[in-house]
Amino acid sequence: MLGSRLASTGCGRSAAALLGTAGKAPNMRNSEKNHPAAGVIGRRHEGHGSHTIWFPDAKFERQYKPSTLGMVWSPGTASAQYKDDLGISKLEKWVAESPRRDDQASGKYREARYENMMLNFGPQHPAAHGVLRLMLELEGEVVMRAIPHIGLLHRATEKLIEYKTYTQALPYFDRLDYVSMMVNEQAWSLAVEKLLGIEVPPRAKWIRTLFGELTRIQNHIMGITTHALDIGAMTPFFWMFEEREKLFEFSERVSGARMHANYVRPGGVAWDLPIGIMDDIYDWATKFPARIDELEDMLTENRIWKARTIDIGLVSASDALNWGFSGVMVRGSGIKQDVRLTQPYDAYDQVEFDVPVGTKGDCYDRYLCRVEEMRQSLNIIHQCLNKMPAGEVRVDDNKVSPPRRAEMKVGIFFFKL
Repeated sequence: MLGSRLASTGCGRSAAALLGTAGKAPNMRNSEKNHPAAGVIGRRHEGHGSHTIWFPDAKFERQYKPSTLGMVWSPGTASAQYKDDLGISKLEKWVAESPRRDDQASGKYREARYENMMLNFGPQHPAAHGVLRLMLELEGEVVMRAIPHIGLLHRATEKLIEYKTYTQALPYFDRLDYVSMMVNEQAWSLAVEKLLGIEVPPRAKWIRTLFGELTRIQNHIMGITTHALDIGAMTPFFWMFEEREKLFEFSERVSGARMHANYVRPGGVAWDLPIGIMDDIYDWATKFPARIDELEDMLTENRIWKARTIDIGLVSASDALNWGFSGVMVRGSGIKQDVRLTQPYDAYDQVEFDVPVGTKGDCYDRYLCRVEEMRQSLNIIHQCLNKMPAGEVRVDDNKVSPPRRAEMKVGIFFFKL
C-alpha cells in the first residue's frame, strides 16, 4: 500500500491518493513535469524526465572505485579546482575509508568506525577561579585525553618588578593568587628579609601568622564551595561566602583594602592592629566551628558529593612528589609535608597544630584535608590572640621600611629608600 499527496501551488488545492502494490515499486503517471521526490519514496513515474536515485543501493555503489565518491552523489562533472574549493577531495577520502553496505536488500552497514569528539573547554573568564583551556577528547561522556593550555594568567611579574624597588614590587604578589593575598605578600617579604638579613619584630611575626591563617581559611572556603558549585551544590557556596565576607572585613580594617591588602611588607607589617579587632576576630573564631559543622552536614556524607569526588582525580604519593606538588595536593596523597612544620617561619615555631593527610589522594581526601585544616587554623588563631606580644610592628630601618610622616625630617637621606 502506498499513499501519496498531490498539491498544486497555482490554485492552492490538494488531493490524496492511496495505491495498492504487490511487493514491487509502484508505477504511476506523473501529475507534473517535475517530481523530485520520486527517488526518495521509491516509486516510478511515467513521463518523468530524470529519475535520480539519491540513495543508491549496494549494487549501484559497487560500480564505483574506492577512490571515487561512492555513496555521495555529485551532479555532473567537477574539476579538480571545484573539488578542492568545496573540500570534496577530503570527502572522497572519508567515503573510501567508510564501511560499505552488504549485498542484502536491507542495505545494513558493516561495523562502523567512530572517532572521538574533540571539545574545547574554556578558557574561562578571568574572574573565575582559575583560568584554563583544555582540549578534551571525549568518548561519549568519558574524557579519554586532555591537552591543557596554560599560562592564561601570565602577567610578566618578574619583568615588571625589575624596574621597581622591593617595596614597590609588593602589590604584584597580591595578584598572583587573588584567593590567598596576604600569604603571597608574606612569601615575598620573607625572601627580601632573608636576602637583606633583617630580623622582624616579634609582634609583626605574630600578626603575620594571625592573618596568614585567616587567609588560609579564605582560601579553603573558596576551594571547597566553588568545587561544590561546579559539581552541583549551590547552598554551601552562599552559606560559607558570608563567613568569607567577614574575613574580608578584617583585612579591610587593618589595610584599607578587602582583597589586595598590601599589608605584609619587608621588615614587618604596614600598620599596627586597630583597636578592637582582636576581640572581633576572637568572637568570629568561636562561632566559625559551627559553620564548618554545617558545611560538613551538607557535603561529607552526601551521596551525590561522595559519588562525584571519591576515586576522582587520583594522585599517588610518588606522583605528587615527582610532579612537585605542595600544600593540600601533596598532603591529600598521604604525605605529611608542611613548610610551616618543616621550615617554620614567623611565629609558626611557637604554635602547636596538627597536619591532616589523606589516604587515597582523590578529590574527597583533599576536601577532608581542607576541612580539617580550617579547624587547625582556628587553633592557631586562638594561640596568636592569646600570645600576641606588645612592641613595634616593623624594623627601625628607614631604608627598608619607609618612616612615618610624623618622623620625617629635612635630611635628604630619608628620601633615598
